[in-house]
Amino acid sequence: MAVKILIKRRVPAAKAKEIITLFRQMRILATAQLGYISGETLRSMDDPEEFLIISTWQSAQEWERWIQTKERKEVQDRIDQLLGGETIYERYHYGFTA
Repeated sequence: MAVKILIKRRVPAAKAKEIITLFRQMRILATAQLGYISGETLRSMDDPEEFLIISTWQSAQEWERWIQTKERKEVQDRIDQLLGGETIYERYHYGFTA
């Protein structure tokens, strides 16, 4: 069953250029992964420091495999260091099944 992963991040204006480059690197790596369907990065119109990243995967297992890759962890560590905190992921699946 396909899943969507939501990631919210606050990015101070002074760090936006560098963090957007890291977001792009992460997306390039993700697109090469088995199970990756799509992704998008949204910036709030009401709060330009708030970003929402949404990625879609064919299954939770393929998402979990992706987050364990060395390449992803390296970019993720750089993002977390730059923003000063750990990234929190919210996982959702389609439908109303239990």
